[in-house]
This record gives sequence, C-alpha cells and structure tokens, in this order.
Amino acid sequence: QVQLVESGGGLVQPGGSLRLSCATSGIIFSIYTMGWYRQAPGKQRELVAIIGSNGITHYADSVKGRFTISRDNVGNRVYLQMNSLKPEDTAVYYCNANYHVVGSERQYWGQGTQVTVSP
Repeated sequence: QVQLVESGGGLVQPGGSLRLSCATSGIIFSIYTMGWYRQAPGKQRELVAIIGSNGITHYADSVKGRFTISRDNVGNRVYLQMNSLKPEDTAVYYCNANYHVVGSERQYWGQGTQVTVSP
C-alpha cells in the first residue's frame, strides 16, 4: 500500500520559516519525481516545487529564492524548506510522487498539511 504522509505545517508569522516533510512507503522512492503542490481556498492546486530522480529541481516563480526542495533517497523522504514566508503562501500543501515512462504512469498524493502565514 502506497502512503505519503506530510508533516511540519502550522501557523507562522510573515518572514518566518517552516520545513515540511513527506514520508513515503510502498514505492521505489528513488525512481519517482517528487513534488510539493499547494491549494489556497477558492483556488486551483498549483505546483510549488519538484525534484527529479536525478536531483534536478524546478520551482514556481512565486517561491524561487525562498523555498528549497530536497530529497533523501535512503530515508524515502522529501522536504520543503520554506523561508521568508508571506501571507500569500497560506495554503494546504500536498506531497506528490510521480513516475512516468512510455506506456506507464503512476501518481500518488498525500493528505495535505496546512500552512498559515499570519501576523
């Protein structure tokens, strides 16, 4: 059974930092592209950052220079370090695991963790 379990969300003041963690099980973690997405109230889910199996990263323009995604292929975890947080970063953050080769695609989501940035 595949499980993605996020942790580390919470309430933080503007300018503060949080570190999200996603623990995975049931997948061959090292071959998956891992990502963080977020969904604010009334908005569509959007990509925050992804990290490929080769370690290459991609960030949404809105978080470049503030957020850092990393992965631990031994512990089967992916992290999102969030610095200089802004109120507009408030959202539910979801962990995503994606594996796509020709003829086969697998994708899994975590249950989400709330991040609230407020004075």
